[in-house]
Amino acid sequence: MGQPTPLRRELLSSFALLFAGAVLVAGLGLAAVLPVLDSLAEGVLFVVILVVVDLLVLFVFGGALLRSRLVAPMERLSEDAQRVAEGDYHHRADPFESLELEQVRFSMNAMADRLVSDQQRLAENVTSLEETNQELIRVRDQVVHAARLASVGTLAAGIAHEVGNPLGAIIAYVDVARSRVLRDGGDVDLLDSIRGEALRIDRIVRGLLDYARPRGGQAEAQSPVEVLVRVRGLLEGQGKLDGVEHDWSVDEGAPDVVMQPQQLEQVLVNLILNAVQALEATTNPVLSVRLSVEQGDAFRLPRRRVGDPPGIDYMHRRRIANDEGGRKIDPLFTAEHVAVVEVVDNGPGIAEHDLDRIFDPFFTTKQLGEGTGLGLSVCARLVEGMGGRIEASNAAGGGARFTVRLPGAPRGPEAAGEHEESVAQADEVS
Repeated sequence: MGQPTPLRRELLSSFALLFAGAVLVAGLGLAAVLPVLDSLAEGVLFVVILVVVDLLVLFVFGGALLRSRLVAPMERLSEDAQRVAEGDYHHRADPFESLELEQVRFSMNAMADRLVSDQQRLAENVTSLEETNQELIRVRDQVVHAARLASVGTLAAGIAHEVGNPLGAIIAYVDVARSRVLRDGGDVDLLDSIRGEALRIDRIVRGLLDYARPRGGQAEAQSPVEVLVRVRGLLEGQGKLDGVEHDWSVDEGAPDVVMQPQQLEQVLVNLILNAVQALEATTNPVLSVRLSVEQGDAFRLPRRRVGDPPGIDYMHRRRIANDEGGRKIDPLFTAEHVAVVEVVDNGPGIAEHDLDRIFDPFFTTKQLGEGTGLGLSVCARLVEGMGGRIEASNAAGGGARFTVRLPGAPRGPEAAGEHEESVAQADEVS
């Protein structure tokens, strides 16, 4: 199709040609007929007939011209607009020959394109809001869980102190009685049993104290890679991994973590030994330990884009890790890099109804007498003390997966300054 022409000029030109043709035909007719007319009345009648014929010709050809050049294209454009209005946003009007209608068509197609674009942005923001709602629910559950654990920790500390003192006295009395019985040549088996059970209670009490108040110490930025290497050497040296196929994957680029290394060692040893114990009844047991690195939440969230419509942005997702008023920020949220440790086994996994309480104090899936139910609770407290988070889930191929995320320490003064500046900018935008 050639270049569209202005409709006004085309119609004026066409009607001018029709009128000129009609006048020419009328003039020629009069010039040919007037000499042969016998009276003035016949001449007037001929002129009237000629005018009527000219008007009929103008009406027929003019109507056809208006129909083909204006009415039919407008009806087609109206049908195209109706389809878009009914929800067919991907429908587009075909080109027109006239310039004015082509401009209207271009504007309507541009409007439909904008509707499609806004619809996609709206769908993306709805998806983002749904994800944010799910994240808020998860964070709320974590806050409730942390508050419950804090109250249990306070209660556990009180009970441990109240039980610890008389328990120490019982053990001392048993030792005195045992020495007397041995001096008299008696049997001390019963006293040994009593002392063993008392020591078992003492271990539980000490576990309560460790849970309520994890041991303090000086925390500093250290490499989790070194900790993982030490843990592997320790467990392999003790033969704890014998009979289990174990795969260790370490990302050497993992960031340093502000921590006490012995606390992370305690967490990893506990998780790995739990996995090994869960694999005892599994054929071809496989244990996988992976250390990787990922970006912090604030650095992974999408920023507002230049083409976003007014009032639409993604910054609501930046507020999920802040409490009311933004007074406290989750270290995992603002960290530039996060060290991620995963302990995965191909054992029986964790029952779905146990996932929400797997880190509760005294909850255990082991047989009676095989565990106190404090190991994972202590791990959760230690990880939270390092500013991190521990999660339990079931692996896709079967088995349990424990994921520990720890915020990476800023990499030097310049990196720390850039990190603080980026967080400040995010707060200004939100």
